[in-house]
Amino acid sequence: MAPSAMSRDKNWTTSLADAQPVPYWLDDPGRPRPEPALTGAETCDLLVVGGGYSGLWTALLAKERDPARDVVLVEGREVGWAASGRNGGFCAASLTHGTANGLARWPDEIHTLEKLGARNLDAIEEAVARYGIDCDFERSGEIDVATEPYQAAELRAWHEELARRGLADGVEYLDADAVRAEVDSPTFLGGLHDRRGVAMLHPAKLAWGLKRACLGLGVRVYENTPALDLRTSGAGMAVRTPYGGVRARRVALGTNVFPNLVRRVRPYTVPVYDYALMTEPLSADRLASIGWHNRQGLGDSANQFHYFRLSADNRILWGGYDAIYPYGGRVRAEYDDRPQTYAALAGHFFTCFPQLEGLRFSHAWGGAIDTCSRFSAFFGTAHAGRVAYAAGYTGLGVGATRFGADVMLDLLAGESTERTGLEMVRRKPLPFPPEPFAWTGIALTKWSLARADAHGGRRNLWLRTMDRLGLGFDS
Repeated sequence: MAPSAMSRDKNWTTSLADAQPVPYWLDDPGRPRPEPALTGAETCDLLVVGGGYSGLWTALLAKERDPARDVVLVEGREVGWAASGRNGGFCAASLTHGTANGLARWPDEIHTLEKLGARNLDAIEEAVARYGIDCDFERSGEIDVATEPYQAAELRAWHEELARRGLADGVEYLDADAVRAEVDSPTFLGGLHDRRGVAMLHPAKLAWGLKRACLGLGVRVYENTPALDLRTSGAGMAVRTPYGGVRARRVALGTNVFPNLVRRVRPYTVPVYDYALMTEPLSADRLASIGWHNRQGLGDSANQFHYFRLSADNRILWGGYDAIYPYGGRVRAEYDDRPQTYAALAGHFFTCFPQLEGLRFSHAWGGAIDTCSRFSAFFGTAHAGRVAYAAGYTGLGVGATRFGADVMLDLLAGESTERTGLEMVRRKPLPFPPEPFAWTGIALTKWSLARADAHGGRRNLWLRTMDRLGLGFDS
């Protein structure tokens, strides 16, 4: 959603005066206390490294598959502190970062991938109920909205393509009147409504609830316990930690954006920084002025897109647009706060919802997500199959990490399953080149995507070349 004359002519930074530079979801007095750090030596059947969704789901599913399995999870800081606790809370069925990306890369598998994704989202909903995880789970769906005429035409054409391929179940095209009847913004010109394929939730509470479920099944969780290195130890593996270590028969790595303990995996991912704002709660009158009655998640259709949704207490989360890659691919806390992005996001927000003028933002935050060159997760093993990893979720890991956990457990067991037989699982993306080539290529791609947004979606020679190489993406 490009800034309009209105957002350029007015200074919206006053709306940020009270914004706390911390993730709204983690700013919670009910936040659980961390488990003690590991001191001394541990042994187990399965060691899980990482206390985000990827690691938590892996530990939980490992115990569900075999309650007698001895499982240890180590987390370098606190469970859910990173991407799992500060994301937008969109829990999508898609395993491929959207059907378009999946269809472009795995056309022969797309129906299987869509089926597995729908099954995975159902299983998440069932687990939330079974373990009593209070994470504001709402199967409210999502609307991709068009804010330019060419985007509306593209959404309509894409819906027709989905229907031809038998992939449009539960997906409806909305014209301008229909989409504004769902959520009223003067910028909305059309939309594609996925009624069942996305749930909204409180991301930090999901992580905390999964931790509690793991503890209840007997997983030993150690927080503030970074895994420092990984090496072979007899018939198993050993991981060193600051005050001790763990010897395990098998290891699952769910570290995602952070440097992988298997060094050869590191070139496959880069960190990209994403930023978000959260408003103060909307009054009943303000909520009525935008007509957001059905609480769907929303995202606009630009390459530099925004995602937005309502929280349980009727705040609006507004994120996206900027995707910042730091030279050298370093993950640093100093990158988590970016006032120039917050100011741009605030202007875009009031362009979308001018009827909310005067609303203020209570929180503003950012953080790194991991991406890979195919924009959806990849998988593999190391150390003769004793170590498995999954990474590269590119911002849609709230749901897909559970599928990735199942894949890692299948791989560690040496099992041939429907999941491990997928080309998506068997093959890896292209690695990123070293610097300065990675930074140059990413910067050129970002510039080209912004240019396409400003020129009716027309992709320049660079983007068309990336498309032909299988490296193209529209967001």
